[in-house]
Amino acid sequence: MTITTGVDTRGADKLPTKKLGNLGEDIAADILARSGYEILERNFRTRHGEIDIVAREGDTLVFVEVKTRRSLVMGSAVGAVDARKVRKLRTMIGAYFLERSPRHSQVRLDAFGVFVMPGGFVEVTHLKAVGA
Repeated sequence: MTITTGVDTRGADKLPTKKLGNLGEDIAADILARSGYEILERNFRTRHGEIDIVAREGDTLVFVEVKTRRSLVMGSAVGAVDARKVRKLRTMIGAYFLERSPRHSQVRLDAFGVFVMPGGFVEVTHLKAVGA
């Protein structure tokens, strides 16, 4: 399946790591918004780390961890969201709720993998309810 985003990915395969990660988050936020999600926050910082995207899908509050790769040497992007990372994200979600309380009836943790290939082509994987 081909997904079109409003994010310019030309030259993305040559970006420094930090900028590549930011681009991956931009792509994820754009695709989520185009899919009907309401983006509530990006890069919410806690003392335990950062939540990449907080969004709402209907009455479900969705916390999204975005991983971006340009090579499979380190493994797949979504594969980096392992049990240890899920535990850490749950701690960060708890910290989020100590500061914020947006309307919701359910909570979900998603993983969004962005694989940037030469020429700026992008492959995206969105896994819903990881670690459930």
